Amino acid sequence: MRSFIVLSIFITSLLAIEVTNGKTAILPVDKSTIYVETRGYKAPIFHTNKNKSFTIIAVPYRQKNSLEVIVKTPTKELKKALHVKQGNYQKEVLQVEHSKVSPPKSVQKRIKNEYDEAMKIYSSFTPKRYWDKPFVFPLKTKITSAYGNARIFNNTLKSYHSGTDFRAPIGTPVYASNDGVIVLAKKRYYAGGSIVIDHGEGIYSTYYHLSKILFPVGTKVKRSQKIGLSGNTGRVTGPHLHFGIMLQGTPVDPINFIENINKIIK
Repeated sequence: MRSFIVLSIFITSLLAIEVTNGKTAILPVDKSTIYVETRGYKAPIFHTNKNKSFTIIAVPYRQKNSLEVIVKTPTKELKKALHVKQGNYQKEVLQVEHSKVSPPKSVQKRIKNEYDEAMKIYSSFTPKRYWDKPFVFPLKTKITSAYGNARIFNNTLKSYHSGTDFRAPIGTPVYASNDGVIVLAKKRYYAGGSIVIDHGEGIYSTYYHLSKILFPVGTKVKRSQKIGLSGNTGRVTGPHLHFGIMLQGTPVDPINFIENINKIIK
């Protein structure tokens, strides 16, 4: 009976929650919940020292209207809709190298291979949780471009900002947001010098446009450990660090993610 009551509370709270596209939602769950799933991805479940359990859901930037959430308990499976509202994101007009907007045919295969490699990583799910402390920011500098900004490159290419940019002159130390394993460490066409850290349970942090990468793939790193140096590699208008969070296979607002997940584990 208790499980049914708590599950009912969860469903009621779910219906009452309105989440902005590109953000994350914290949802209470019963301790007996086997998993919570959205868009084919399982969401991690956190049990606090106050005898409460939560999950965190990624809402894609391009999500419209509502998001289906599946709750699996020992006795039943329920499907409910999480209402999504559209955020008031800003617009940016940027000028970059022509080749970074209209790349020559000679690099198009490289671009596709790099994209496929990244998507394979982000769609994978490591059951182990590598961390047990709050997430931190990779730099403590001014944010120069927020997540979700609509972008127009060279007055032609329309996109959106999938991470947060921090002011960082070339050579500024960049630190890991939390414990994890480096699963990508290389120079890429658009992202430049790139590091991706797997934190477990479908959570990845990304660090782009680096001038130097300090560790290879497979390295276990600790929270606040120096992992590279900022730069101006890839598609950039100047030196900075692009920091991102991938959750359940989708890029979400990293500032919002860190604020939300730290509320759960503190």
